[in-house]
Amino acid sequence: MQLEKTLRLIAGTMILISLALAYFVSYYWLLLTLFVGLNLFQSGLTNWCPMMAILRKCGMKEKAAA
Repeated sequence: MQLEKTLRLIAGTMILISLALAYFVSYYWLLLTLFVGLNLFQSGLTNWCPMMAILRKCGMKEKAAA
C-alpha cells in the first residue's frame, strides 16, 4: 500500500473512532478529532506529518513517480 493512501486511511479511521467514542463514552473524545484535524491542517501548510515519518520508518514506500 502507498504511503499517502495509508495516511488518509489512518486519519479517517481515527476521526471515525473518536466520533463513536464521543457519542457512546464521553464528549472529551472530540479532542482526538481536534488533534487529528489540526495535524492535517499543519501538514497541509508545512508539508510535514509525524505519521508519515513513522510510516517511512516502518518501511512504507512512497508513491512511484508516473
